[in-house]
Amino acid sequence: MQTEPDTTTCNEADTRDHRWGVILAGGDGKRLLPLTRRITGDDRPKQFCSVMGDQTLLQQTQSRISKLVPPERTLLVLTRTHEAFYEDQVLGIAPSRRLVQPCNRGTAPAIIYSLLHLREMDSDGIVAFFPSDHHFSDDGAFSRHMESAYAAAACLPEQVILLGIPPDSPEVEYGWIEPGISTDGDVPSSVFPVSRFWEKPRPNFAATLMAQGCLWNSFVMVGRVSAFLNSIRQTLPSLLGAFESIRSSSSTASEEKELRELYSSIPATSFSQDVMSMRPTNLAVLCATGLGWSDLGEPSRVLSVLESKGAKTDWGFIAGSQLGRAAG
Repeated sequence: MQTEPDTTTCNEADTRDHRWGVILAGGDGKRLLPLTRRITGDDRPKQFCSVMGDQTLLQQTQSRISKLVPPERTLLVLTRTHEAFYEDQVLGIAPSRRLVQPCNRGTAPAIIYSLLHLREMDSDGIVAFFPSDHHFSDDGAFSRHMESAYAAAACLPEQVILLGIPPDSPEVEYGWIEPGISTDGDVPSSVFPVSRFWEKPRPNFAATLMAQGCLWNSFVMVGRVSAFLNSIRQTLPSLLGAFESIRSSSSTASEEKELRELYSSIPATSFSQDVMSMRPTNLAVLCATGLGWSDLGEPSRVLSVLESKGAKTDWGFIAGSQLGRAAG
């Protein structure tokens, strides 16, 4: 399934005039804390750390997607409990583009919160969600594949397009996507329906999925606001309804109070497990080759990427060593 980026589009004006981006930067980064503590001396989440050069991972994400989405149509989802770590990194972002959660309750609440804001600003919006803690060795290839993804979302108004990565190992910490048979029409040739979504399979089964041509889920995804909300309404109707009830508040102060009350009462909810896995028929996948992608969720992945780049650090950290365990 080796495919080149295809920028076929149903309506270029549609994809451009209603194009949005959301950067997800509200996670706690707990698995990488042994390393980020060593780097910074505190418990700041990884997206606010400089682990791949002089810029933080958040700043690198902002720079990467600026080629795709203008700043005025980019939202940033944050968490209030991290404010001390990000306040100096968001000074240039308009307050209306910062969506601050009271606390972290997983990816599903963060995505719902941003989608309801987007629905009010542009009900015809086509939005891409970008995790803020990923690495791409080829930003140009990433941009080209994302252009294809936005085009596919315009062609498939009821589908959410996932950026699928050809695997190089039977990784058990990633979600896996089983592609179906390619459809005809104006859809880019690198886009396939999703037959099934597998979240964090066991090692033996991950090896089977790899052998069968399945793809890693990068959690970069694109779709119309209405397509995302439709999938959520089918899988998490109560959670969506709770958020919709506070969006009708007439004052910002009232909304903030109700948001705090809501977040104090809801459980942590995963978009991958509780939406994607439940409704694979609402998904399509774009096979994105040549990105050099890594989810920097584990110290070993960070060190592996740095080693591949020939980068040297003075952190004194070795993944899996006694030193690494002591730092945690």
